[in-house]
Amino acid sequence: MLAGLSKLDYLVFFIYFIIVCAYGIFIYYRKKAASTSTKDFFLAEGSLTWWAIGASLIASNISAEHFIGMSGSGFALGLAISTYEWMSAATLIIVAVFFIPVYLKNRIYTMPQFLQQRYNTTVSTIMAVFWLLVYVFVNLTSIIYLGALAISVISGIDFGWCVTGLAIFAIIVTLGGMKVIGYTDVIQVLVLIIGGLVTAYLAITMVSEHFGYGKDILKGLTLIRSKADTHFHMIFPEGHPYYKDLPGLSVLIGGMWINNLNYWGCNQYIIQRALGADLPTARNGILFAAFLKLLIPVIAVLPGIAVYVLYREGVFHSELLDAIGRERPDQAYPTLLNLLPPGLKGLSFAALTAAIVASLAGKANSISTIFSLDIYHRYFNKNASEKKLVIVGRITVIVAMVIACLVAPALKTLDQAYQFIQEYVGFIAPGVLAIFLLGFFWKRTTSKAALLGALITIPLSTLLKFLPVWSNGLFPDYAFLDRMSIVFVVIIALMVLVTLADLRSKYHERVIIVDTALFRTSPAFIAGSVIIVGILSALYTVFW
Repeated sequence: MLAGLSKLDYLVFFIYFIIVCAYGIFIYYRKKAASTSTKDFFLAEGSLTWWAIGASLIASNISAEHFIGMSGSGFALGLAISTYEWMSAATLIIVAVFFIPVYLKNRIYTMPQFLQQRYNTTVSTIMAVFWLLVYVFVNLTSIIYLGALAISVISGIDFGWCVTGLAIFAIIVTLGGMKVIGYTDVIQVLVLIIGGLVTAYLAITMVSEHFGYGKDILKGLTLIRSKADTHFHMIFPEGHPYYKDLPGLSVLIGGMWINNLNYWGCNQYIIQRALGADLPTARNGILFAAFLKLLIPVIAVLPGIAVYVLYREGVFHSELLDAIGRERPDQAYPTLLNLLPPGLKGLSFAALTAAIVASLAGKANSISTIFSLDIYHRYFNKNASEKKLVIVGRITVIVAMVIACLVAPALKTLDQAYQFIQEYVGFIAPGVLAIFLLGFFWKRTTSKAALLGALITIPLSTLLKFLPVWSNGLFPDYAFLDRMSIVFVVIIALMVLVTLADLRSKYHERVIIVDTALFRTSPAFIAGSVIIVGILSALYTVFW
């Protein structure tokens, strides 16, 4: 099997590239006068419709870590990895009902701003630095690495050139601001869903053809289920080879909620899409994203399981084994794409690129937002004009992308990059969620308590991860989702104790306005939420 794109593939990709760039330029120049406003550049205030918000949420979320990393985990773990997507759909409903009203009521534009307004500048700055480090060195870097790896395998282009090309494309989109990102994301989502479905169809029909049933997609699905029955269970029992990746019921009642509530509710990179809208528009956009989330395992996980079935049948051994015979699950999706016919390969290549670039652009915009408004404006130039802050934001985008490009090659030793991302982002998630939840719903929570939570989340997570090694196995080696639960409970308990020990805490003045009347939702939103919960209940019942 030779990597490479035909002339028709390049034509399809070129058409996609021109459409995205042309549409982005059109959106940018339509309201060019607003391009020097910080609220317009960073938030696209009042400009994004519900469908643009929903599409942008998914485009920013779905990237190479899903197409490549999640397909790789589908190959190794099976359908269970879909819990990140399906539980996210439920989480988005909670965020839309309880989190978004609080942010919009208090006119919150960045997550550090919330911490500064609710607690103090120290807490805000510490968390801003944490977020910037995680966004640049974990998220941005892993997206570029996985994206460049996939594109290199598919096209045959050198890995270094792929890294550079992705970064430049993403910078072009990002420099236009959130309005350009939001509306071009609609095209990106359309392309990635169509391309993803084409690739999934190929994978399933390949299984059907391999067993002599032609291009019968229904038969292919039946064969995948029967030939890889162990890959169709959502809940792993203790003792399962991958229990530490997805520890049983913790994916339903434990650490997965902490992971998802932090990601969707306290994450600048994600929540930023809705902060410039009114409440009904923001809620409808988030609900739309929740529906799209249900579809992601079909285009990201199922192909990986199909490749696993074929691999067990003796297909793809040379592509999925390294020089010393180790399996390389993250090669599953790129290997599959190389089998697409000309034209369709270009479409799937464009879909993959769309996912990568949209995610890079969203992440880079959030990095520039936090640095410009919460670091530069606060500490380096308090009198900076709107125009100056936008310029600093654009420079930050370029600097962050360069750093990520330099660090990305260091990730080549990873096996399942998706799990790497989830685990190390999880070092900060318990503390962030604890600080936000108590900040929302317990007025007495003090700045000292929040500072403690911010300072101990990474050390405590690190201690629980490495103590089993340091103690030669005397300390339990918890799954990382269970570690998140433990750290979250400990931080909540310590923050409550610190607050109660401060006799003045009941007079704490730095509170966020929580108007419970805003938690009421429309009948249409309730109906949509019930449908999503019903689908999730059915999926977990069938694939338990």
